[in-house]
Order: sequence, then C-alpha cells, then structure tokens
Amino acid sequence: MSALRLLRLLRPAPGVPRPGLPLRDAGARAAAWVGRSWPFPPQRAMSQYCTEERGRPRSAQYRVYFKHVAGHYISPFHDIPLKAKSKEENGIPTKKARTSEHEAVFNMVVEVPRWTNAKMEIATKEPLNPIKQDIKKGKLRYVANIFPHKGYIWNYGALPQTWEDPHHKDSTTSCCGDNDPIDVCEIGSKVRACGDIIQVKILGVLALIDEGEADWKLIAISVDDPEASKFHNIDDVRKHKPSYLEATLDWFRLYKVPDGKPENKFAFNGEFKDKDFALEVIESTHKCWKALLHKKADGEDINCANVQVHDSPFCCSKEEARCIVQSAPTAMNEDLNSKEDEDTHTWHFIKK
Repeated sequence: MSALRLLRLLRPAPGVPRPGLPLRDAGARAAAWVGRSWPFPPQRAMSQYCTEERGRPRSAQYRVYFKHVAGHYISPFHDIPLKAKSKEENGIPTKKARTSEHEAVFNMVVEVPRWTNAKMEIATKEPLNPIKQDIKKGKLRYVANIFPHKGYIWNYGALPQTWEDPHHKDSTTSCCGDNDPIDVCEIGSKVRACGDIIQVKILGVLALIDEGEADWKLIAISVDDPEASKFHNIDDVRKHKPSYLEATLDWFRLYKVPDGKPENKFAFNGEFKDKDFALEVIESTHKCWKALLHKKADGEDINCANVQVHDSPFCCSKEEARCIVQSAPTAMNEDLNSKEDEDTHTWHFIKK
C-alpha cells in the first residue's frame, strides 16, 4: 500500500477529533507529506487537548477547533493557561514539564509547523477562536520561499492568554501592539503539528515593527526537546545553533518583500533581547489580556467568548460552546488553493 493511500485511510473525516497518533501511523503520515506545504507533520503532541477539524483543508472555511480532555470545546486564545503548571478546572492539573532548573514554562499553541507555507493563525475575531488560514485579497495566504529558507523556519505559534493591545503604547518601543496574542518561534528539533499545545521555555525576544505596530517575536524551545537542557537564554542559541538568530532576523525582514512590500523594521536595531526582558513583555501582554477579558480594555472586534475564565463577563456555557462548533460549516464548494503551488514551489532570491 502506498504512503499516500495509507494517509487517506488514517486521516479523520471533518468533525472528528484528532488525538495523538501512534508512532507507526505518524511515520506513515510523515512519509506522505514530505515536501508538502500543508501543515500535517509527523506526529501530534500528547496533551490535555485535542483538535477537531471543520470544513475542507485549503478552503476559506477550514477551521481547527480545540477540545479539553474533559470533552468540552474551549478557546485556545482564552482557555488554555499561559503557564504550563497552572491548574485547570475540574481539578485536572496540567502535566508538569521536566526541567533541570527553576524556569517558567509556558503553553504554546502551534499554528504553523516548520517548513510549511500556509499562514495558519488563531482567529481572534471568531467565537472560540479556532485556527484558520489567513486570507488576503480574496486568496488563501502562503508565505513565500526566500532562499535559502523553505516556508517558516521554526514551529510558529502564540502564547495563550496574552494580547498586544493596539491602544497601549509600549515604553521600550514607543509603539502600540498589533491586536494579537504574542508570537512564538519554537527552535527545537521536532516538527510539530498545527493545533499542538507544547510546553516551552523562553530564551529571548525580537521586536519587529510591522507598519508602525510592535509585533514581538519570542524565541523559545520545547522542554521535551532532546537538547532543551542546553538552552537557558538567548546566548545559548548563538552558541548551540549558530546563524539561527541571523536567519530569523533575515526571515522577518524580508518575508513580505515578494508581495511588493518594503523590508520590515525592528526596534533596538534588530537586537535580540534576553530572557528576562522577554518575560517582562509576556507579563505585560498577559495583563493586557486580563483587562480585555474583564472589559477593562477596548478589544473592539476581538471575540472574547470563553468557557473556563469564570469571572469574565464573556464566559459561556459548555453547551453554548458546543453549539458554536456545530454551527460551523463542514464543507464548502469554494476552492481557493490555486495559489498554493505558485507560492510553495517558487523560490525568491533577494539581494541583502
């Protein structure tokens, strides 16, 4: 049986939860998707959460919803704790991460697996904030391959329960936030899956200035990475993964150029700030999120519906959350994937 045929048999139908795959099945999926741009890498991280797909992949209505191990739907933006050791409802504790030192460990929502091009993101303006593919000018969005980089060069995602307030001016950059959860570049050796929740330790941060807005990019490594014990701060990245930070800076500076936009700018002359600085940024964005969830900040069109932040005026029942997901489309006729081959197989060579 071919790897592709095995993949089709293994792949769940839309609306069916996707728990962690057995290793042998994950390997078959990896073989089938080598070189593809769509985010189904080798295996899904086992955690207290699973995902449920709605709609058809590579369509405008494709969504990845999240469920708690207890069986109810949640928002990955609002209901997953920021810190991995936080307690959750019903007395179910988060599994403690194994670290060799006293370090803060955070939950990360993986939106885009490494080496893929589809720009998947938490839908901050939709109820329960599923992951969807970004659309620009009526087309599904894919990031370009800028030589020598293929797609995203890290596992890319966000920290839950953080928000970069577009009305709050940061004292260090003199810029307001970009209205999203804070972004994370996970530099470990594993290729993750879209929708994975992984536990990471923070190493540093880069301040991208995107069209006048502060768009922080955290540098982190998963605590289950084989080399995680070597990494404690941003200097360890320079030591153990030479040229990775320089490649990261180049990637963020150039990734919009193929779309006809100018190079991106950075605060601090593109300097990566250390872990302590990054932790202060996380704390600030977590406070902004708390204000958002309690109507103390103007979130405008941000959807704050949640199931587990019980003191929030936006908290809804588990039944209401279930109705939100069940009302989401499971199929559609529109096909917006015509641009995929162009963007994922074309290489751009940009003079630095």
